[in-house]
Amino acid sequence: MKILVINCGSSSCKFQLFETSTGEVLAKGNAERIGIDGKLTYKANGKEDFISTEAMPDHKVAVKMILAALVDKDHGVLSDISEIKAVGHRVLHGGKYYSESVIVNDDVKKVIRDCFPLGPLHNPANLTGIEACESVLPEGTPQVAVFDTAFHMTMPPKAYTYALPYELTEKYSIRRYGFHGTSHRYVSRRAADFLGKKYEDIKIITCHLGNGSSFAAVDHGKCVDTSMGLTPLAGICMGTRCGDIDPAIVPFLMKNENLTPDEIDTLMNKKSGVEGLSGVSSDFRDLDKASKEGNERATLALEMFEYQARKIIGAYAAAMGGVDVIVFTAGIGENTDYIRAAACEGLGFMGVEIDPAKNNGVRTEAVISSDNSKVTVAIIPTNEELAIAQETEELVK
Repeated sequence: MKILVINCGSSSCKFQLFETSTGEVLAKGNAERIGIDGKLTYKANGKEDFISTEAMPDHKVAVKMILAALVDKDHGVLSDISEIKAVGHRVLHGGKYYSESVIVNDDVKKVIRDCFPLGPLHNPANLTGIEACESVLPEGTPQVAVFDTAFHMTMPPKAYTYALPYELTEKYSIRRYGFHGTSHRYVSRRAADFLGKKYEDIKIITCHLGNGSSFAAVDHGKCVDTSMGLTPLAGICMGTRCGDIDPAIVPFLMKNENLTPDEIDTLMNKKSGVEGLSGVSSDFRDLDKASKEGNERATLALEMFEYQARKIIGAYAAAMGGVDVIVFTAGIGENTDYIRAAACEGLGFMGVEIDPAKNNGVRTEAVISSDNSKVTVAIIPTNEELAIAQETEELVK
């Protein structure tokens, strides 16, 4: 079955077209600078790559351009758009309403809209992508919303509840939701398969480390805790996000710096994290270079990131009463060996031992723990798009 996977941002629309019977990516690309000028990057199997700079005033035009590229006589991989049997959309926030992926209808779109305050950077763009596809695809083409929050809905109340007045918690649906759920689900299941273990029999800690980073404790196939919270701001310090801080810092800065709620939100989401700490960059490659050149703030930012990762891994092992597998994934987790090693440093008391020869320079699916390690440590490259395509196919069938 041919499934189109769409991941819409505020000014971009990433896409991949899958043949789910084989898992093959037939075509992929990104429509970006939507509403500014427009740039479509397109790659397809057996075809020449191409870039279009036609104007993209909105997401509807961007989706039309993507579909036109897929059936183009020179670059296309489809003879007709009707070959696309369904569209899977990555949607950030499903609130407390959805613990699984769902076929989109008016009720689903209302929930996505109602969750705008919980995912202000993502949910509006996700809904825009859904509506753009509805407007240009053949009538009746199923669309599926795959929620980042869904995987974490198995957490028990003791893990997701905040100690606020209960009536406010109920009134505003305030709880730990967690994010990167599609990635955590995919890599935890894939790790079990890769290691020849039964998913329902093991305890896994998944470390999704990128510009946005989160961790999940997966106990016998169910998420029991995760590091992000009501929003993707919580947890470890990230590229530009501060992560967990004393909540009293927020009113303190608002009063002393005369900041509005929107301004403090921008400061914590877009001006903090390792970029704010270092004054260098949110890109860990830049931080590594600066640190090696003697930049103490860059070194501090890296050390904080590694230290906080180690703390969360230790905490989740305690929460589950042990751990069998630790998985690193996403941009930093898959590609940065010294951060993997540092995140596991000092965890020997848990039976964790990294083999430098297996870890150094490795970027693919692999075990990086030593033969003597009681806990298996692995790299599993994430593939959220394939997971979305698979879930979409299951629902449509």
